[in-house]
Amino acid sequence: MAACLRSLLRTARAPARARLLLGAPARLCAAGSQFQYIVVEKKGAKQNVGVIQLNRHKALNALCDGLINELNQALDSFEKDPHVGAIVITGSEKAFAAGADIKEMQNRTFQECYGGNFLAHWNRVSTVRKPVIAAVNGYALGGGCELAMMCDIIYAGEKAQFGQPEILLGTIPGAGGTQRLTRAVGKSLAMEMVLTGDRISAQEAKEAGLVSKIYPVEKLLDEAISCGEKIAGNSKLVTAMAKEAVNAAFEMTLAEGNKMEKRLFHATFATVSIDAVLRAVCP
Repeated sequence: MAACLRSLLRTARAPARARLLLGAPARLCAAGSQFQYIVVEKKGAKQNVGVIQLNRHKALNALCDGLINELNQALDSFEKDPHVGAIVITGSEKAFAAGADIKEMQNRTFQECYGGNFLAHWNRVSTVRKPVIAAVNGYALGGGCELAMMCDIIYAGEKAQFGQPEILLGTIPGAGGTQRLTRAVGKSLAMEMVLTGDRISAQEAKEAGLVSKIYPVEKLLDEAISCGEKIAGNSKLVTAMAKEAVNAAFEMTLAEGNKMEKRLFHATFATVSIDAVLRAVCP
Protein backbone atom coordinates (compact mmCIF):
# COMPACT_ATOMS: atom_id res chain seq x y z
CA MET A 1 0.00 0.00 0.00
CA ALA A 2 2.77 2.44 0.93
CA ALA A 3 4.54 1.74 -2.34
CA CYS A 4 1.31 2.39 -4.22
CA LEU A 5 0.81 5.73 -2.45
CA ARG A 6 4.39 6.78 -3.21
CA SER A 7 3.82 5.92 -6.86
CA LEU A 8 0.66 8.04 -6.98
CA LEU A 9 2.43 10.98 -5.37
CA ARG A 10 5.26 10.78 -7.90
CA THR A 11 2.65 10.75 -10.69
CA ALA A 12 0.88 13.80 -9.24
CA ARG A 13 4.17 15.72 -9.13
CA ALA A 14 5.25 14.66 -12.59
CA PRO A 15 5.41 17.36 -15.26
CA ALA A 16 2.55 17.68 -17.71
CA ARG A 17 4.53 16.05 -20.52
CA ALA A 18 5.11 12.93 -18.44
CA ARG A 19 1.45 12.74 -17.36
CA LEU A 20 0.42 12.51 -21.00
CA LEU A 21 1.69 8.93 -20.87
CA LEU A 22 -0.60 8.18 -17.93
CA GLY A 23 -4.00 9.05 -19.33
CA ALA A 24 -3.93 12.81 -19.95
CA PRO A 25 -4.56 12.48 -23.71
CA ALA A 26 -8.29 12.15 -22.97
CA ARG A 27 -8.21 15.47 -21.10
CA LEU A 28 -6.14 17.02 -23.87
CA CYS A 29 -8.72 15.88 -26.40
CA ALA A 30 -11.54 17.07 -24.16
CA ALA A 31 -10.04 20.52 -23.94
CA GLY A 32 -9.73 20.64 -27.70
CA SER A 33 -6.14 21.88 -27.60
CA GLN A 34 -4.91 19.25 -30.04
CA PHE A 35 -7.25 20.53 -32.75
CA GLN A 36 -6.96 23.61 -34.92
CA TYR A 37 -10.47 23.87 -36.32
CA ILE A 38 -12.74 22.34 -33.67
CA VAL A 39 -13.21 22.33 -29.90
CA VAL A 40 -14.01 18.97 -28.32
CA GLU A 41 -15.28 18.28 -24.81
CA LYS A 42 -17.63 16.14 -22.76
CA LYS A 43 -20.77 17.66 -21.27
CA GLY A 44 -23.68 16.65 -19.09
CA ALA A 45 -23.99 15.80 -15.42
CA LYS A 46 -22.34 12.43 -16.08
CA GLN A 47 -19.99 13.70 -18.80
CA ASN A 48 -21.64 11.27 -21.20
CA VAL A 49 -22.39 13.65 -24.08
CA GLY A 50 -19.59 14.42 -26.52
CA VAL A 51 -19.69 17.97 -27.88
CA ILE A 52 -17.88 19.05 -31.04
CA GLN A 53 -17.88 22.77 -31.79
CA LEU A 54 -16.75 23.95 -35.21
CA ASN A 55 -14.19 26.67 -34.56
CA ARG A 56 -13.48 28.68 -37.72
CA HIS A 57 -15.60 31.61 -36.64
CA LYS A 58 -13.87 34.21 -38.83
CA ALA A 59 -14.63 32.06 -41.86
CA LEU A 60 -18.21 31.36 -40.65
CA ASN A 61 -17.08 27.79 -39.99
CA ALA A 62 -16.44 27.09 -43.67
CA LEU A 63 -15.81 23.36 -44.01
CA CYS A 64 -12.21 23.08 -45.11
CA ASP A 65 -10.48 19.73 -45.51
CA GLY A 66 -8.62 20.12 -42.22
CA LEU A 67 -11.84 20.76 -40.32
CA ILE A 68 -13.54 17.69 -41.78
CA ASN A 69 -10.53 15.53 -40.95
CA GLU A 70 -10.52 16.78 -37.36
CA LEU A 71 -14.29 16.27 -37.10
CA ASN A 72 -13.87 12.69 -38.24
CA GLN A 73 -11.11 12.13 -35.67
CA ALA A 74 -13.31 13.47 -32.88
CA LEU A 75 -16.24 11.32 -34.02
CA ASP A 76 -14.03 8.22 -34.07
CA SER A 77 -12.83 9.04 -30.55
CA PHE A 78 -16.35 9.46 -29.17
CA GLU A 79 -17.52 6.35 -31.01
CA LYS A 80 -14.90 4.30 -29.14
CA ASP A 81 -15.51 5.99 -25.76
CA PRO A 82 -17.73 3.66 -23.68
CA HIS A 83 -18.85 6.54 -21.44
CA VAL A 84 -20.24 8.65 -24.31
CA GLY A 85 -23.79 7.81 -25.32
CA ALA A 86 -24.60 10.70 -27.68
CA ILE A 87 -22.78 13.39 -29.65
CA VAL A 88 -23.66 17.03 -30.31
CA ILE A 89 -22.21 19.02 -33.22
CA THR A 90 -22.55 22.79 -33.11
CA GLY A 91 -20.98 25.99 -34.43
CA SER A 92 -21.16 29.60 -33.32
CA GLU A 93 -24.19 31.81 -32.76
CA LYS A 94 -23.62 33.38 -36.18
CA ALA A 95 -22.97 30.24 -38.20
CA PHE A 96 -23.27 26.50 -37.79
CA ALA A 97 -21.35 26.24 -41.06
CA ALA A 98 -21.81 28.57 -44.01
CA GLY A 99 -20.70 25.98 -46.57
CA ALA A 100 -17.62 24.34 -47.99
CA ASP A 101 -14.37 26.28 -48.22
CA ILE A 102 -14.60 27.73 -51.74
CA LYS A 103 -10.88 28.53 -51.82
CA GLU A 104 -10.08 24.81 -51.60
CA MET A 105 -12.54 23.91 -54.33
CA GLN A 106 -12.26 26.61 -56.98
CA ASN A 107 -9.20 25.27 -58.83
CA ARG A 108 -10.06 21.57 -58.76
CA THR A 109 -10.44 19.76 -62.08
CA PHE A 110 -12.93 17.04 -62.99
CA GLN A 111 -10.11 14.51 -63.07
CA GLU A 112 -9.05 15.44 -59.53
CA CYS A 113 -12.60 15.34 -58.18
CA TYR A 114 -13.63 12.10 -59.84
CA GLY A 115 -10.31 10.31 -59.50
CA GLY A 116 -9.88 11.30 -55.86
CA ASN A 117 -13.56 10.75 -54.94
CA PHE A 118 -13.77 14.33 -53.69
CA LEU A 119 -15.88 14.83 -50.52
CA ALA A 120 -16.16 11.08 -49.84
CA HIS A 121 -14.69 11.56 -46.35
CA TRP A 122 -17.45 14.04 -45.46
CA ASN A 123 -19.83 11.12 -44.94
CA ARG A 124 -18.38 9.93 -41.60
CA VAL A 125 -21.07 11.71 -39.56
CA SER A 126 -23.79 9.61 -41.18
CA THR A 127 -22.04 6.32 -40.34
CA VAL A 128 -21.50 6.92 -36.62
CA ARG A 129 -23.50 4.35 -34.66
CA LYS A 130 -24.12 6.62 -31.68
CA PRO A 131 -26.87 9.24 -32.05
CA VAL A 132 -25.65 12.62 -33.32
CA ILE A 133 -27.52 15.87 -32.67
CA ALA A 134 -26.94 19.03 -34.71
CA ALA A 135 -27.40 22.25 -32.72
CA VAL A 136 -27.77 24.84 -35.49
CA ASN A 137 -27.51 28.57 -34.88
CA GLY A 138 -27.16 31.04 -37.72
CA TYR A 139 -26.21 29.89 -41.20
CA ALA A 140 -26.39 26.24 -42.23
CA LEU A 141 -25.76 26.63 -45.94
CA GLY A 142 -24.43 24.33 -48.62
CA GLY A 143 -22.09 21.86 -46.95
CA GLY A 144 -23.24 23.18 -43.58
CA CYS A 145 -26.82 22.19 -44.32
CA GLU A 146 -25.61 18.83 -45.60
CA LEU A 147 -23.59 18.29 -42.41
CA ALA A 148 -26.64 19.04 -40.27
CA MET A 149 -28.75 16.62 -42.31
CA MET A 150 -26.20 13.84 -41.77
CA CYS A 151 -27.02 14.07 -38.06
CA ASP A 152 -29.89 12.12 -36.51
CA ILE A 153 -31.66 15.06 -34.86
CA ILE A 154 -31.57 18.76 -35.73
CA TYR A 155 -32.30 21.42 -33.12
CA ALA A 156 -32.32 24.99 -34.42
CA GLY A 157 -31.88 28.40 -32.88
CA GLU A 158 -34.57 30.96 -33.62
CA LYS A 159 -32.37 32.77 -36.15
CA ALA A 160 -31.09 29.71 -37.98
CA GLN A 161 -31.21 29.64 -41.78
CA PHE A 162 -30.95 26.56 -44.00
CA GLY A 163 -30.12 26.47 -47.68
CA GLN A 164 -28.39 24.78 -50.62
CA PRO A 165 -27.07 27.75 -52.64
CA GLU A 166 -24.60 25.79 -54.78
CA ILE A 167 -26.58 26.61 -57.94
CA LEU A 168 -25.54 30.26 -57.52
CA LEU A 169 -21.91 29.15 -57.91
CA GLY A 170 -22.58 27.04 -60.96
CA THR A 171 -22.60 23.66 -59.24
CA ILE A 172 -24.91 21.39 -57.20
CA PRO A 173 -24.78 19.91 -53.69
CA GLY A 174 -22.15 17.18 -53.51
CA ALA A 175 -22.40 15.79 -49.98
CA GLY A 176 -25.93 14.46 -49.94
CA GLY A 177 -27.90 17.70 -50.24
CA THR A 178 -30.15 16.66 -53.11
CA GLN A 179 -30.86 13.29 -51.48
CA ARG A 180 -31.28 14.01 -47.78
CA LEU A 181 -33.10 17.32 -48.27
CA THR A 182 -35.66 15.67 -50.58
CA ARG A 183 -36.26 12.89 -48.06
CA ALA A 184 -36.63 15.42 -45.24
CA VAL A 185 -38.84 18.11 -46.77
CA GLY A 186 -40.31 16.54 -49.92
CA LYS A 187 -39.65 17.03 -53.61
CA SER A 188 -41.28 20.43 -54.17
CA LEU A 189 -39.50 22.38 -51.43
CA ALA A 190 -36.21 20.56 -52.06
CA MET A 191 -36.41 21.44 -55.76
CA GLU A 192 -37.16 25.06 -54.96
CA MET A 193 -34.22 25.35 -52.56
CA VAL A 194 -31.75 23.54 -54.83
CA LEU A 195 -32.81 25.26 -58.07
CA THR A 196 -33.08 28.82 -56.69
CA GLY A 197 -30.54 28.80 -53.86
CA ASP A 198 -33.19 30.34 -51.58
CA ARG A 199 -32.92 29.85 -47.83
CA ILE A 200 -35.58 28.84 -45.33
CA SER A 201 -35.92 30.02 -41.75
CA ALA A 202 -35.84 27.84 -38.65
CA GLN A 203 -39.64 27.99 -38.42
CA GLU A 204 -40.05 27.01 -42.08
CA ALA A 205 -37.56 24.19 -41.57
CA LYS A 206 -39.55 22.90 -38.60
CA GLU A 207 -42.83 23.07 -40.49
CA ALA A 208 -41.23 21.14 -43.36
CA GLY A 209 -39.87 18.42 -41.05
CA LEU A 210 -36.18 19.27 -41.39
CA VAL A 211 -35.90 20.45 -37.77
CA SER A 212 -37.50 18.84 -34.72
CA LYS A 213 -37.35 21.75 -32.24
CA ILE A 214 -36.52 25.47 -32.10
CA TYR A 215 -35.00 27.24 -29.11
CA PRO A 216 -33.72 30.71 -28.25
CA VAL A 217 -30.16 31.17 -29.48
CA GLU A 218 -28.63 31.23 -26.02
CA LYS A 219 -30.44 28.06 -24.88
CA LEU A 220 -29.93 25.93 -27.98
CA LEU A 221 -26.73 24.12 -27.02
CA ASP A 222 -27.92 23.36 -23.48
CA GLU A 223 -31.13 21.89 -24.86
CA ALA A 224 -29.22 19.75 -27.34
CA ILE A 225 -26.96 18.49 -24.56
CA SER A 226 -30.04 17.77 -22.43
CA CYS A 227 -31.46 15.66 -25.25
CA GLY A 228 -28.12 13.90 -25.53
CA GLU A 229 -28.20 13.12 -21.80
CA LYS A 230 -31.64 11.53 -22.13
CA ILE A 231 -30.40 9.36 -24.98
CA ALA A 232 -27.14 8.48 -23.19
CA GLY A 233 -29.14 7.35 -20.15
CA ASN A 234 -30.60 4.46 -22.15
CA SER A 235 -28.94 1.22 -23.17
CA LYS A 236 -26.22 2.06 -25.70
CA LEU A 237 -26.70 -1.27 -27.45
CA VAL A 238 -30.47 -0.91 -27.82
CA THR A 239 -30.08 2.75 -28.80
CA ALA A 240 -27.80 1.68 -31.65
CA MET A 241 -30.42 -0.85 -32.73
CA ALA A 242 -33.17 1.77 -32.64
CA LYS A 243 -31.09 4.17 -34.74
CA GLU A 244 -30.33 1.43 -37.25
CA ALA A 245 -34.01 0.59 -37.56
CA VAL A 246 -35.12 4.19 -38.15
CA ASN A 247 -32.35 4.80 -40.70
CA ALA A 248 -33.39 1.65 -42.55
CA ALA A 249 -36.67 3.38 -43.42
CA PHE A 250 -34.75 5.57 -45.87
CA GLU A 251 -33.09 2.64 -47.61
CA MET A 252 -35.67 -0.16 -47.67
CA THR A 253 -39.21 -0.84 -48.78
CA LEU A 254 -41.86 -0.92 -46.05
CA ALA A 255 -41.93 -4.71 -46.08
CA GLU A 256 -38.16 -5.01 -45.89
CA GLY A 257 -37.97 -2.38 -43.16
CA ASN A 258 -40.62 -4.14 -41.07
CA LYS A 259 -38.71 -7.41 -41.33
CA MET A 260 -35.53 -5.72 -40.20
CA GLU A 261 -37.34 -4.00 -37.33
CA LYS A 262 -38.73 -7.34 -36.15
CA ARG A 263 -35.27 -8.92 -36.18
CA LEU A 264 -33.81 -6.06 -34.16
CA PHE A 265 -36.82 -6.04 -31.81
CA HIS A 266 -36.38 -9.75 -31.14
CA ALA A 267 -32.64 -9.22 -30.63
CA THR A 268 -33.28 -6.77 -27.80
CA PHE A 269 -34.64 -9.65 -25.72
CA ALA A 270 -31.20 -11.22 -25.77
CA THR A 271 -29.66 -8.04 -24.36
CA VAL A 272 -31.98 -7.27 -21.45
CA SER A 273 -30.47 -9.39 -18.69
CA ILE A 274 -26.86 -8.83 -19.81
CA ASP A 275 -27.37 -5.11 -20.21
CA ALA A 276 -29.11 -4.82 -16.83
CA VAL A 277 -26.14 -6.51 -15.15
CA LEU A 278 -23.63 -4.27 -16.91
CA ARG A 279 -25.58 -1.12 -15.98
CA ALA A 280 -25.75 -2.23 -12.35
CA VAL A 281 -22.03 -3.02 -12.20
CA CYS A 282 -20.89 -0.01 -14.28
CA PRO A 283 -23.53 2.73 -13.80
